[in-house]
Amino acid sequence: MRQLIVVSRPADWPIELPGCEVISARQYLTEAHWSTLRRARVCNLCRSYGYQTNGYYVSLLAAARGHRPLPAVGTLQDFKLTELLRSSNADLNRLIRTSLKVLQSDHFLLSIYFGRNLAKRYDALSKALFNLFPAPMLRAEFVRVDDEWVIRRLLPLAYADVPPAHHEFMLDSARRFFAGHGPRQRARRVGRFDLAILANPAESKPPSDEAALQKFERAAETVGFNVERLKPDEIGRIPEFDALFIRETTAVNHHTFRFARRAAAEGLEVIDDPDSILKCTNKVYLAELLQHHRIAAPRTLLVHRDNVGEIEGRLGLPVVLKQPDSAFSLGVVKVLDPADLVSTVRTMLKGSDLIVAQEYLPTAFDWRVGVLDGKALYACRYHMAAGHWQIINHAAESQREGASETLPIDEAPERVIQSALRATALIGRGLYGVDLKEIDGRVLVIEVNDNPSIDAGVEDAVLGPELYQAIMRVLMQRVVQRKTLSVKEPEDG
Repeated sequence: MRQLIVVSRPADWPIELPGCEVISARQYLTEAHWSTLRRARVCNLCRSYGYQTNGYYVSLLAAARGHRPLPAVGTLQDFKLTELLRSSNADLNRLIRTSLKVLQSDHFLLSIYFGRNLAKRYDALSKALFNLFPAPMLRAEFVRVDDEWVIRRLLPLAYADVPPAHHEFMLDSARRFFAGHGPRQRARRVGRFDLAILANPAESKPPSDEAALQKFERAAETVGFNVERLKPDEIGRIPEFDALFIRETTAVNHHTFRFARRAAAEGLEVIDDPDSILKCTNKVYLAELLQHHRIAAPRTLLVHRDNVGEIEGRLGLPVVLKQPDSAFSLGVVKVLDPADLVSTVRTMLKGSDLIVAQEYLPTAFDWRVGVLDGKALYACRYHMAAGHWQIINHAAESQREGASETLPIDEAPERVIQSALRATALIGRGLYGVDLKEIDGRVLVIEVNDNPSIDAGVEDAVLGPELYQAIMRVLMQRVVQRKTLSVKEPEDG
């Protein structure tokens, strides 16, 4: 892949870097050679990124040409959202507090060069800001308000804005970045498109084990992707790819959702897409959705502080209580008696104004149907953990799980498959796992999960490698379709 450094004037970047070509913005925007270049990484170091300036158009046309701009146009727009970032990103706020707590002044400027700062103690904060706002050079302004440090302003820097005392460090950071010591570059590229798989090696209960991740990687390469795994702190590398596949447990107030949103904004195909994450991770939404569309489900009550007294009369005891954003059966409790019911509900309502109460329906196993693009991929029976009412007994040592059985789709009950497909059609065309119960001939939808478990030897027990390839084929088809549509000539009209 060609690496281009685009500047307002060649004199703005007075050094040579191995493997990099320095060209002017006018050359990049007007010369036909650059518009027909197939693959390129474009480091945009123009003096201004303002709307409709040459710097803005360099990033905009780079995206249209299928190049990899840094910064992307989406990042340029995000610089206007510093206030939103300050109020919504708890992880960053904690990092700001720990990084700046030793400062005595109430004002601080942080210069970030390709994700680095001159002072090692600010490296983690610099990398985090670079990942959230990937641009070659940044300046962050912090102020202390009510004894708390907050971001006042975050802006991109041009080469002309770099103080002379910082030149040597900035150039070293650039050399490291382009040599692969910044965000890593892939050594080999043989596929047609680039796929990032987001996986967190520190996650205790990931949706796919290591063996399954390796099978996903092989399947992706088989269908024509170059594949690389991303870690949770590498969101800044999203623009390098054509597609993102999330294999980490998702949540809205979490980096997985920020990855999905960033990828969608940059024009990548994403599984799990942010809309599916929003819908599936909130059990209040799902309960209302299923009820509104008359999808058979256990009797359910949305609980708030004024109707707590109705739970026992309407659903009986035992009853199952669910936090809206619970995952892997965590945040889901069974309550047996009235005294525990009131205290448990009050505790759960401290974290959310609404929770879900659902009738308790004991079964020997739950069905899980995996669905992608509106088609069923696999059907599993997950048996309850020994002596427990759930599939996973989180209170037991080593999170003991019940046995599982995977069946061919045509051997699973047709009513189970059709119920799963009807439920997922209300969400989208992503990758979902639908949990269902079969009781006295009735099929009830418990919930629809984005980011369903796919482990080697379990969900792939019937299809084997074909399961992974089927998922990757859909992702590849979507990338090809998006790329094809993006280059079609506009119709006269």
